[in-house]
Amino acid sequence: MVHERKIVEEVSGWLRVYDDGSVDRTWTGPPQVKFMAEPVPAHEQFIDGVAVRDVTVNSNSGLRVRIYLPETNLESNDNKLPIILHFHGGGFCISQADWYMYYHIYTRLARSAKAICVSVFLRLAPEHRLPAAIDDGFSALLWLSSLANGKSQESWLNNHGNFNRVFLIGDSSGGNVVHEVAARAGHMDLSPLRLAGAIPIHPGFVRSERSKSELEQPESPFLTLDMVDKFLGLALPIGCNKDHPITCPMGAAAPKLDGLKLPPFLLCVAEMDLIRDTEMEYYEAMKKAKKDVELLINPGMGHSFYLNKIAVDMDPLTATQTSVLIKGIIEFIKKH
Repeated sequence: MVHERKIVEEVSGWLRVYDDGSVDRTWTGPPQVKFMAEPVPAHEQFIDGVAVRDVTVNSNSGLRVRIYLPETNLESNDNKLPIILHFHGGGFCISQADWYMYYHIYTRLARSAKAICVSVFLRLAPEHRLPAAIDDGFSALLWLSSLANGKSQESWLNNHGNFNRVFLIGDSSGGNVVHEVAARAGHMDLSPLRLAGAIPIHPGFVRSERSKSELEQPESPFLTLDMVDKFLGLALPIGCNKDHPITCPMGAAAPKLDGLKLPPFLLCVAEMDLIRDTEMEYYEAMKKAKKDVELLINPGMGHSFYLNKIAVDMDPLTATQTSVLIKGIIEFIKKH
């Protein structure tokens, strides 16, 4: 008799987990937005000023990255480009580094910032619960360090990248990865690589007790309370809740912030984000711990607004605030 699989957990539109442990991530939401969650093939020729290459950085683990190289004066050795190491969002459970929603914004950032962007294909929960995504992010940083000291070779990065100016950036749950990877890096000598800065954008910092903004702010296509609760339930180690250090780095269970060696931070917050209040709790905790942290707030915007290509194209306010966000990131990179 054939066993009929039963759904044991479902996150609307995004993901279904079955009783046999299998996971289906086929998009079942509105078809008109499906293109944003479709992979974009790599292209080593320059398109709109950016070339894209996918590289396996560890053949044993299968860890891969996507590299965005902007078209600048690539012949000049004096003009080496800052390197931005990117961690994608998706509540640790969905999305890939090659999705169109990241491609459209990170080609733009690489081109505008004149920086090489390296985006990591993070392992996903529930098949790979935390800290798997953190381990992958840190492994990618160690790979950059191995390139910097000549133990590994990747032509685009070795020829054109400035390993003295490496920045971490991450969207949503990728912002959590930024904090964790920066904290781990503080315990190591990565030289000649220098971690110059860290940019968590709308990080998934939450706690067990609902914040005021979770109760009062409108839900958005990129973040609902159902997504917060279910994704983190699938991603956190079994038996842990949202007060876990990865989701609540400003909480009592996390290592004390003042004991961490961290690079300068630019925390990006959207005014209408469901989880704005807990992001601001993190900011206040970082300030109290005397960390170098700047704040960039986009008024009137919701969680990960800049990834929504439809809104960026159709809504003048979203387009303007996306430009404000990118400009703020570029200014931070130039300063460090």
